[in-house]
Amino acid sequence: MGMTAEANKPVAAVVKTINPSNGEVLAEYERMSKETISKITKKSKDAFLEWRKDVHKRSEVLHQFAADFRKNKEKLARTATGEMGKPIKESRSEVEKCAWVMDFYGYNGGIFINPESVNTDANKSAIKFEPLGVIGSIMPFNFPYWQALRFASACLMAGNTVVLKPASATLQCGIEIEKTFQRIGAPEGVFQTLTGDSGVAEELIDSDVNGVTFTGSVEVGAKVGQRAVSQLKKSVLELGGSDPFIVCEDADIEKASTGAVKGRFINCGQSCIATKRFFVTRKVADEFVEKFVQKTEKLKVGDPLSDGTDIGPLASSKGLQNIDGVIKEAVRDGAEVLTGGEQIGEKGYFYRPTLLKNVTSSMRVSREETFGPVAPITIVEDEMEAVRLANDSEFGLGASIWTQDLAKAERLSNLVEAGMVTVNNVVVSDPRVPFGGIKKSGFGRELSRYGMLEFVNVKSVRFYDQLLVNHHVE
Repeated sequence: MGMTAEANKPVAAVVKTINPSNGEVLAEYERMSKETISKITKKSKDAFLEWRKDVHKRSEVLHQFAADFRKNKEKLARTATGEMGKPIKESRSEVEKCAWVMDFYGYNGGIFINPESVNTDANKSAIKFEPLGVIGSIMPFNFPYWQALRFASACLMAGNTVVLKPASATLQCGIEIEKTFQRIGAPEGVFQTLTGDSGVAEELIDSDVNGVTFTGSVEVGAKVGQRAVSQLKKSVLELGGSDPFIVCEDADIEKASTGAVKGRFINCGQSCIATKRFFVTRKVADEFVEKFVQKTEKLKVGDPLSDGTDIGPLASSKGLQNIDGVIKEAVRDGAEVLTGGEQIGEKGYFYRPTLLKNVTSSMRVSREETFGPVAPITIVEDEMEAVRLANDSEFGLGASIWTQDLAKAERLSNLVEAGMVTVNNVVVSDPRVPFGGIKKSGFGRELSRYGMLEFVNVKSVRFYDQLLVNHHVE
């Protein structure tokens, strides 16, 4: 999504969604006008006044949403696969995970925002957590339900209302979320979806919202944050990642190589927390690389609606061209293709899962966030070199460390610069723990209690029974 387009650029009246399996147009959506967006945010503001009052009602709505989402799993999954190309089995898992996060906050959200008592010189002192109002949500294509709902679940349970601008590629998924709220009889205006291009996202930020959350690229996130803060609106930015995968010399290579395939190629590599750089200690490099190649070559690329498919197409022709360009450039600079490295077929945006060896930190495949099925491997002398290279990145989202020595795992996890570290498994988001990064991977957190507290007013309240006159500083 590109923000702040040139002023003289014509505004598209409609947005078309494309099926990445065959390049055909799926649907056309009207671009909402500024006036329509203003009406929608006002409706959300009106709904907020009642929605904020009853935490039990909010919990009930979230549980009803989860049940309805599960009930309609197959239709929802097929919609996501049609719009952005992920294998149907992954789309089904995404729907299930969304139901889980709604239930999680439905059960736990009220506890997370319970007032806290503190001891002061007052008779009674409390810290309260109150909702801010309407939160504008600008979300990407890669997990069209999950990205929207991992934020919205906590935000809604805190008492805020939400206006979502989905990615232009996955507008129907965003509409399906709103339809679910309507179907379960949720109060009108609590969750609404906008349709249109990136200009609609800009207008959403400028509208009467109280905060903005964005997931996407660094470049666009910087513009979103700038636009929001210029209007003194709280923002949370979940941006790119270039997660390192460190294989220590005492790692279980069978498990690590299986994890490498899962960590790199889920969603055709189009995930901010996908593993994007592999650092393997020399002692185990040959064995790890051999198993990684073998397991990658067993992946089935093809029709994403088939249950047997492991990898579908990339979500867009632009994404396909970009990943092909990055790989060709790496090869030109000395990288070796171990498997893959080519487009598949003439229809759709399919690319063979690719492993590259002899990758250096100066290559674009190491420095940029590669959104596609390519795994760059760098062989290192020891774990400390791996950590040094892992930290040599503008990103700091997640990291994965593979070792059977837990004391070493503890030591290395402290040294890696990231918001999330996973030992002997791949990095995944989980409602129970905070999600987010450092450096250019953004700021703020989603999920857990910490994610819920991003869009609340932390209010301190103190009750005195007499005037204290001995304060000399305000």
